[in-house]
Amino acid sequence: MRRYAPNSPQAAARIVALTVIADGDVGAAELALLDELAVHRQLGLEREALHAVVDQLCADLLSSHQLAWSDTCPVDEYTLAELMGEIDDPALRRKVLGLCVRLAEADDLVAEGESGVLMAAMAHWGLNHRLLHAYDTGRSRQAA
Repeated sequence: MRRYAPNSPQAAARIVALTVIADGDVGAAELALLDELAVHRQLGLEREALHAVVDQLCADLLSSHQLAWSDTCPVDEYTLAELMGEIDDPALRRKVLGLCVRLAEADDLVAEGESGVLMAAMAHWGLNHRLLHAYDTGRSRQAA
């Protein structure tokens, strides 16, 4: 798997791309949402550069024999940890996770593979505790 500079647009885009391909079916809804959200711009890339990152990710997965389409994420835990480790900026982590969630929900079904990428991001980035705290805080306000 190729390496990108920490917190680079390409490193962030690769995680987004992994979410898009994680269920083995890049659907029209996901492709439309990539453009609608201008994901490339949000990550600091040209549209063609985002597509190149997707192509490179698929090529890397094919060459490493990890690309086996099923309902699970097409990469192992070690590779997921490496990819998530390339993003250490808290604001970028939140942005990438937000984009990944939106894209995973694009077809109204979060597949097992997509869920695996989202859970890995939250676990590796320590965002699960923040999200739960935000959820609990929101519930407390509603109860008051």
